[in-house]
Amino acid sequence: MRAALDRLYDVAAWIAAAFMVGLLAMVLVAIAGRQFGFYLPGTDAYAGYLMAGAGFLSLAHTLKRNEHIRVTLLLGAGGPRMRRALERWALGVALLLAGLLAFYSVRLAWQSYLFNDISTASDATPLWLPQLSMVVGTLILLVAFVDELVCELRGRRGVTPAAGMSRVE
Repeated sequence: MRAALDRLYDVAAWIAAAFMVGLLAMVLVAIAGRQFGFYLPGTDAYAGYLMAGAGFLSLAHTLKRNEHIRVTLLLGAGGPRMRRALERWALGVALLLAGLLAFYSVRLAWQSYLFNDISTASDATPLWLPQLSMVVGTLILLVAFVDELVCELRGRRGVTPAAGMSRVE
């Protein structure tokens, strides 16, 4: 199971990286269009879709690599029992928030599909299509938080809070 979950997070990160390359391509096409006098409709809108998709799809991978910003002032002040209790509480709250984010992301995409909601930009893209990356990204983030909480409860968390606190950038 561990290998499958890690593969899921890595695949989402690779897709996010591909979206970033697509974003670069859209920006370069728009710049070239201004320089050489042509306009490709929808480049701005698709750049935005790709940027949002890259952000959402990279959330779980970033979480599992312990790269999210953490405020560790209280964790450093307390002992091991307090640290563990705070970690569990924080993961529980984060799991709840990730669940709400995933639920409302799915709901938004579904409503966009039902109402045939389209972009107001010149591309007129059905909005549920770019919203799918948000849906997939938030669902994978939810899975990652469940994974983190289960690992914490079993005492098998990959990166301990103390290790994260010692890294200064």
